[in-house]
Amino acid sequence: MLVANAGGNAAPSHGGSLTAIADSYRRNFDANVLTAVLLTEALLPHMRRPGGRIIQLSSIASLRGAGSYGGSKGWINSYTYDLAQRLGPEGVTANAVAPGFVADTEFFGDRATPDFVASRVAQSLMGRAGLPSEIAAAIHYVASPEAAYMTGQLLHINGGSALGR
Repeated sequence: MLVANAGGNAAPSHGGSLTAIADSYRRNFDANVLTAVLLTEALLPHMRRPGGRIIQLSSIASLRGAGSYGGSKGWINSYTYDLAQRLGPEGVTANAVAPGFVADTEFFGDRATPDFVASRVAQSLMGRAGLPSEIAAAIHYVASPEAAYMTGQLLHINGGSALGR
């Protein structure tokens, strides 16, 4: 089993010069896409067949057009679908988990002001932030034998902030 939980938001991608925008996209691509792809491809020869599980960490940002970060997580979704098509015949599943706002992490850093947190919570139909344990439970399920028939899926864990597709 492989859980590719890599990356972060390397830099904002709006405003500034074209060089700064290009740098932001490259940094987020390197941090979010290349880390996951290279790790996964390096470990593919060691993946159990049948029964292997690959779980990529995406983000609600992949659905919301969130600049270079959202674009990099959208690439993760696409890469997951490619993996599912390539590895399904060998009995290996590939899925992605896309968390929404989870407050108790270091992801947002200094941006997680009370107003910022309130604005993110207000987007949720559940009226609260997600918990790290809820994301972990979803990953645990996708990695389990009970999820053996689930592949090529993007599992949204976001309290209804983005409805399923």
